[in-house]
Amino acid sequence: MTLYQWFVFFLIVQIIHFLGTWKLYEAAGRKRWEAAIPIYNAIVLMKIIGRPTWWTVLLFIPIINLIMFPVIWVETLRSFGKRSSLDTFLGIVTFGFYIYYINYTQQLNYISDRSLNPENKAADTVSSLLFAIIVATMVHTYLIQPFTIPTSSLEKSLLIGDFLFVSKMNYGARVPMTTVALPMVHDSIPLTKNKSYLSWPQLPYFRLPSFQKIAKNDIVVFNWPADTVYQFFDRSGRKAVLKPIDKKSNYVKRCQGTPGDVLEIKDGQVYINGKPLVLPERAKPQYEHTVYSAKGVSNEVLMTTGSTEFNRVYIIKPNSEEQINAVQPYVLSANQNKDKSFNVITGFKGIPLKVIESSGIYAQEVYDAKADVNLTLKAAAELRKNTTIDSVIRHIAKKTTAFDTSIFPHNTNWTIDNFGPITIPEEGKTVELNQQNLPLYKRIIVNYEGNSLENNGSTIKINGEVTKSYTFKQNYYWMMGDNRHRSEDSRYWGFVPEDHIVGKPVFIWMSWDTNGSGLGKIRWERLFTTVGGDGQPQSYFQFFLIALVAFFVGEYFWKKRKDKKNI
Repeated sequence: MTLYQWFVFFLIVQIIHFLGTWKLYEAAGRKRWEAAIPIYNAIVLMKIIGRPTWWTVLLFIPIINLIMFPVIWVETLRSFGKRSSLDTFLGIVTFGFYIYYINYTQQLNYISDRSLNPENKAADTVSSLLFAIIVATMVHTYLIQPFTIPTSSLEKSLLIGDFLFVSKMNYGARVPMTTVALPMVHDSIPLTKNKSYLSWPQLPYFRLPSFQKIAKNDIVVFNWPADTVYQFFDRSGRKAVLKPIDKKSNYVKRCQGTPGDVLEIKDGQVYINGKPLVLPERAKPQYEHTVYSAKGVSNEVLMTTGSTEFNRVYIIKPNSEEQINAVQPYVLSANQNKDKSFNVITGFKGIPLKVIESSGIYAQEVYDAKADVNLTLKAAAELRKNTTIDSVIRHIAKKTTAFDTSIFPHNTNWTIDNFGPITIPEEGKTVELNQQNLPLYKRIIVNYEGNSLENNGSTIKINGEVTKSYTFKQNYYWMMGDNRHRSEDSRYWGFVPEDHIVGKPVFIWMSWDTNGSGLGKIRWERLFTTVGGDGQPQSYFQFFLIALVAFFVGEYFWKKRKDKKNI
């Protein structure tokens, strides 16, 4: 909806409010015209129902207002003696229109001095719960949002299973564009997986003032600019679902280019304005390598590099169902051989030796002469020094004569390792349009900035008018993963619009390793670590525990001292 459409909608709501409440205002000793003045009518209504004036603000905060409206309907009914469970039910299920019935058909008895305290324990519980939901929704929507790392695109900076707190304040909190949605959930209702929102009406994009601008090398959470992900790693071909901007799938990448930058990738190295982009110490970009050894590449040797993105192969010969069940948790896939043995593939940790020994199963690991492994350049250099390794070759995708349609802008011979140069669009800047560069900006013009585009091969029309240039309406960014060969990022779907930015990850409060067991599933060294900053990450978990113990000890002695004074 446009601003004009929202203005008309707002006026209609005010008319509806006036027609349904003007008698109530009069019965409360106010003037009927006070029910017709926008915003002022809400302030007066707060006085009528005996609630603080600042509640008025909550009625105009998206998502929060969805919780407040039912509260106001019920409070209004109770201020005029309608306190039964049936009155409450009708007030909510009719979306407040039950007040019309009261306004025009019932004798109005205003209770100016009604008690605002909950009548019973159940009412007190509901009141406390509503307050908690409002506060939590405010924090989740405008301050801090929890986020879970779903893919390995930022290994080893952020790991699958890292639970983050994402600050929305750093880059300025984005006011929700989807106005009707359940609080504190993204695009689906937990468990049921049904939509948690209505696509209409939509608010225009607006962002609150920020503390900082997005800088190069910042890790950023944003809504995926392409069609919304159906399921990560799904390659079934199922068509993704188009959703409102703020309900698209959340992604996290590292910003490599900001508005106005000229970006180019040469042999995997990112260049900005002709100079190599220097990554922070905490960033550990990985590239695909092939490791060769005539004696067979030892997976134990690979693990010394810190790499976790490779599989291991075993030949197993189970003699019982118990043996099969013992190794089953570690097996990703299996194929039976003619001799009834099995070739099984596991994750990088393989089948634990204690499991093999305790079950008595025959399990022989297979070492191939080569292995494809994700490595940092430092790890690859260290691996080359190992006497059991013959060579370590880094994969670099060179430009060819053929077009790679998977690589943005889908009509060039660019690759993930040799890309560009391109200029990242900047708000207010004008770019010349021609048949050669139109694919770079087509999605911006049509999808992100809402214009119509016609191109007959010689003439370009925007909104029906012939043009040779275009002025961008917002800033754009270039996002990439540190796991350079295993990351779906801007190299595939292009620029990230500013209105898709969610926030900045600032804190890892939990890290869960699905490959671990027992308490080993928790990556203790990553608990309570900051995402950004200089040097290597440091856990503040011990300080948290000390502070927690200090709090409870202090509270104990404070209560003990208070009890002594009361004697």
